[in-house]
Amino acid sequence: MPDQHKPYISPKTIFPETTIKAFILGALLSVVLAGANAYLGLFAGMTVSASIPAAVLSMAILKLFKKSNILENNIVQTAASAGESLAAGIIFTFPALVLMGYWSEFDYLETSLIALCGGVLGVLFTIPLRSALIVGQDLKFPEGVATAEVLKTGEKGGDKVKYLIWGALIGAGIKFIEAGFKLWHGVAEAATVAGNKVYAYAGANLSPALIAVGYIVGFHIASLVFIGGVISWWIAIPIYVAYHGAPEGVDATTLGGQIWSQQIRYLGVGAMVVGGLWALISLKSAIGIALRSGIDALKEGSRKMSEVLRTERDTPMSWVIIAIGAMIVPVFIIYLREIGNVPITAIMAILMMIAGFLFAAVAGYMAGLVGSSNNPISGVTIATILTSALILLALMGSDAQQGPVAAIMIGAVVCCAAAIAGDNMQDLKAGHILGATPYRQQIMQMVGVTAAAFTLPLVLELLNTAYGFGAPTEAKPDALAAPQATLMASVATGVFDGQLPWTMVFIGAGIGILIIILDKIQERRGSFRLPVLAIAVGLYLPFELDSAIWIGGVIALLVSRFQNKRKSTKGANFEAARESSNQTGLLFASGLITGEALIGIILAIPVAITGSTNVFALMDEPIGSFPGLIVVGLVCWLLYRLARNAFSRSS
Repeated sequence: MPDQHKPYISPKTIFPETTIKAFILGALLSVVLAGANAYLGLFAGMTVSASIPAAVLSMAILKLFKKSNILENNIVQTAASAGESLAAGIIFTFPALVLMGYWSEFDYLETSLIALCGGVLGVLFTIPLRSALIVGQDLKFPEGVATAEVLKTGEKGGDKVKYLIWGALIGAGIKFIEAGFKLWHGVAEAATVAGNKVYAYAGANLSPALIAVGYIVGFHIASLVFIGGVISWWIAIPIYVAYHGAPEGVDATTLGGQIWSQQIRYLGVGAMVVGGLWALISLKSAIGIALRSGIDALKEGSRKMSEVLRTERDTPMSWVIIAIGAMIVPVFIIYLREIGNVPITAIMAILMMIAGFLFAAVAGYMAGLVGSSNNPISGVTIATILTSALILLALMGSDAQQGPVAAIMIGAVVCCAAAIAGDNMQDLKAGHILGATPYRQQIMQMVGVTAAAFTLPLVLELLNTAYGFGAPTEAKPDALAAPQATLMASVATGVFDGQLPWTMVFIGAGIGILIIILDKIQERRGSFRLPVLAIAVGLYLPFELDSAIWIGGVIALLVSRFQNKRKSTKGANFEAARESSNQTGLLFASGLITGEALIGIILAIPVAITGSTNVFALMDEPIGSFPGLIVVGLVCWLLYRLARNAFSRSS
């Protein structure tokens, strides 16, 4: 491991960081990666960190200029990954307003302003947390450390960007053939009901991007997501059918989807709420440290930047406090439009700020603990929306038509802030290792947030017009599932109309508590851990997504086992070989995600113009799922071989 206390670039060395080309490139990459992650999240219900792909793209592009340096590269990826994180905050919440029927189309100005407010608050909240969590705590920050190592390797020379490009081309090609030409079905599934009481289902989405997500998050997390799917689809739904029976005239696949959407997925809500509360309880000491650090930073705010090492110069705390205070004004105005009551609006705005900071601290700590891709953003957002809805219900009554909308908008700001906080801490960790200037990174985080905030509403409206969100219908057969947004909408409206299946929520909470107990037992034993939020994600995702993600995790496991078997032959070179293998697999997987997502967005343009999803269709009906199974199988084999061969080649 590198010495984390000795920066790669000395604090006394001054390199150009926030250059004009860095501003432009950072903003452009932020927009591209934000759009790709928005599509992935709406399609798959999960997002992944884009820090390493952003770093690789930045290196490849900056090499075209005569003058560039590693800190300038780091600044570009800082802005780019901020856009990707803001996309997660937006797509988990805003589509709920369309699903609820409040918006028929995305309100550009309101969406942009809420996203901007949440993203900016996320950046501001991380400033007092940086020193406490990065310098004061012994946290891994896996993506941050990996990004720093990628940038160091790139400075010394490397051509791994080709794997990112190959992955993007393959992912784009497969997506175009499946969704554009419509040669095969995107899902392979089978279900049956025996004797009106016995239910069974199996299925997998034939998406290389989902395989890539599983590969990136690894076998452990992918398995936990799959366990959540098993609980919902192989245990809970069969029990429900055995107890209630299967209605006549409904095919088995449709029946499972109906039971899951109307009842079983709310197990995930209960588990999410318990997981979010448990995260707060578990991190109370870290939050206390962060609060004390913020107060200390405020007291020292009068110190001149010249008195502080370049590598420890944060944005002055006096500016941060003023900016946070100023952000309350637009948030209050936006909320007032929906709530219509000044005292209640003031209460909810204050609640949002408190929740925003607490969950930003949780997200920052969890990013250091398990990484940005595994951060419990869904959990904290569900907890925020449920709490906000219950408070608004008590203050406004069940007849308040704007109550669910206000709850979603409160959750949106908190979700964007938490998503940005987790990602930014990874970037600041990378900067800490490399010897970057923190306040310059914080400036570029604002650049990335701003670029994405004013672009993503256009992407959302394009996807909504072309595909739609939620369950597929005759008019929108290729609707994007938007699992989180669908769940947020159901929770917010369910609290006010009394239709929330509280029995399932309470059972889910019980499952969450049981998982926490099992996790503590496993912690004492030092074996396979069971973080509740990862399982909760699997509970509310369709099984076809859980299984595809798990397959990617299995490939990651096979690669890891191959590496360990060859450890003795590599000797001292083992770590370098493993790092090369991991980077190759990660970049190829990231390319698969990016290529598929960008084609999904590009295909949306002719679909939105013509109103038909069959613009490029080569036949009236797909020929089945078998060709897709073969193609995805080949992608799995290629991903494994590339990572394996990269290990074998390294010396």
